[in-house]
Amino acid sequence: MSTEEADQFDVVHEPSREFVESTNVYEFMQEYGIDDYESLIERTTTELEGESDSGVDWFWDELVDYLGIEFYADYDTVRDDSEGPQFTDWYPGGEVNVAHNVVDRHAAVDSPTRNKVATIWEGEDGDVREVTFHELHRQANKVANALEERGIETGDRVGLYMPMVPEVVSILYGCFKVGAIAVPIFSGFGVDATATRLEDPECDVLFTADGFYRRGSEVTLKGAADEAIAEADHDVGHTIVYERFDGTDSDVGVPMTEGRDAFWDDAVEAQSDEYDTKHLPSSQESMLLYSSGTTGKPKGIVHTHAGVQVQTAKEIHFGFDQRDSDRFFWVSDIGWMMGPWTLIGNHTFGGTIFMYEGAPDHPEPDRFWEMIDRHGLTQFGISPTAIRALRKRGDEWLEGHDLSSLRLLGSTGEPWDPESWMWFYENVGGSEAPIINISGGTEICGCFLMPLPTEPLKPCTLGGPGLGMDIDIVNSQGESIADTHERGFLVARDSCPSMTKSLWEGDERYLNTYWSSFEEPPMWDHGDWAQKDEDGFWFLHGRADDALNVAGRKVGPAEVEGALIEHEAVNQAAAVGVPDDTTGTAVVTYVILEPGVEESGELREELRAQVGEELGKPFRPREVLFVDEFPKTQSGKIIRRAIQATYTGEDLGDMSSIENPDALEDLEDAR
Repeated sequence: MSTEEADQFDVVHEPSREFVESTNVYEFMQEYGIDDYESLIERTTTELEGESDSGVDWFWDELVDYLGIEFYADYDTVRDDSEGPQFTDWYPGGEVNVAHNVVDRHAAVDSPTRNKVATIWEGEDGDVREVTFHELHRQANKVANALEERGIETGDRVGLYMPMVPEVVSILYGCFKVGAIAVPIFSGFGVDATATRLEDPECDVLFTADGFYRRGSEVTLKGAADEAIAEADHDVGHTIVYERFDGTDSDVGVPMTEGRDAFWDDAVEAQSDEYDTKHLPSSQESMLLYSSGTTGKPKGIVHTHAGVQVQTAKEIHFGFDQRDSDRFFWVSDIGWMMGPWTLIGNHTFGGTIFMYEGAPDHPEPDRFWEMIDRHGLTQFGISPTAIRALRKRGDEWLEGHDLSSLRLLGSTGEPWDPESWMWFYENVGGSEAPIINISGGTEICGCFLMPLPTEPLKPCTLGGPGLGMDIDIVNSQGESIADTHERGFLVARDSCPSMTKSLWEGDERYLNTYWSSFEEPPMWDHGDWAQKDEDGFWFLHGRADDALNVAGRKVGPAEVEGALIEHEAVNQAAAVGVPDDTTGTAVVTYVILEPGVEESGELREELRAQVGEELGKPFRPREVLFVDEFPKTQSGKIIRRAIQATYTGEDLGDMSSIENPDALEDLEDAR
């Protein structure tokens, strides 16, 4: 979507007055005497007239009691930002634990949610399981006891290389209970990517499984976990293996290492179901989520108990209008931010979430529509890429499925195209359910931008700043241009509770990555191009950096290139992202072969497969092209923008820094 196109859209969704007045956000506005949307954003993000506190302080302080989030010990002040927004300490002096808010209190003997369903799970093979809060509580306690039996203490790291099975919820909450830092790892990652996420945080325990089902086939996981452990330069002391294929006709044998590995039934189910959840400081780390950057190894994003708790709860309550009767479904893996976000946000309120194991088109392209109908799901979140793929399969697959239970739709991860947005809105949402198109990131386990269900929508819009989020659009000099309707950099002018407290590897990369673009005053540069149109609607126009965003999942070019270079035939490699009708962005790679190695179609497919094996199939290159040299600067840095522009046919721009201009002809002739 071009900058000009943003102003060409008309409002297509206008919520009824009856719907607006039924929402949680409307109730909040009535409670605090806030008249309209603009006043709401101003009240929660800017300086309060006649008061010493900012709206940011007021909102995040008020929110705790308003949403009923329970602290074991009250905090002294809402935040200490004496070291600047880069290192804000939120809720200092307080004691809290996410596990208490999402499961313990809901499973209490006198709680009305004790026997309410916390999780509905459906396997690809059609199996359905329901887990109540009482059952979830007992199992999370068993996980906590299993961890402590293996010597896990507050601050130790625990990896979750798991399929989307109900047990993953109890594993996450069990980690929270003991104060361990959960490290979710995408189940589709290959060996290298998994090894990095075990080695960097030095995980002491890894939860994994024998495998899962995908498009009717058994996908093994334990073997990849073993290879990743062997590759990591760190000794993972204990592995706990859940048997997804147990009791089936599976021929999969589970490789087990004596003294390190134990099956779930022996390690967890045999434990006591009683455990006293630890009282932890507000700033205690809860999760380590990895996000790929444009260069170097993935970034370890550090989330706290208080931060991730209040942010996810806020967004589910206001953005997705959570109600007691809801059944919330967001298509995600536990290894992506949206997995923990969905669980923590909904379970804070004793809500019911739906989990699905398999492919969206198995056994037929109507699998999602059939499940929404059968389970009466009320919120449905999915990536634009997935909708583009389902749209291609045809409208007829929606016929015969009642989707009227859906109240709100959701999406995140990448920009929309107007046609697919409208198809989602009209065909899935019945031209009634608003699309809550959100954008933030792993770095805040939440949203910088989020439409509210009370507001009108244009196709592809992200509404505006989230509540309590001081967000702006600036030019390269750091000057606000939001109200000039120009395209600029999306920035945060202030901190929020869930903003990563630094990076796992230390402050230097953290400051350089997010806070170095604009230092006076300091602003968080999120790396997105953004624009606010003349009607006040915000839009995104893609990444300002060169991270490869494939189907809403990011991988750094360096990771792809590293996977290629490991092959004995490859001397150098370069990876770029190019437009793709289905995934939004596709990976295209160029390689320089070792002397004497012949180019061939067989080698090309071998290299594609290697990237898929090591990083996961979503990142397998669309093309592998052979060249003799790359365009480089005098310092030897590959000019990736020249490679990308040559492939797409775009203007190369200023090439004055290129050391070897003849390399551009080599790129054009690549085969």
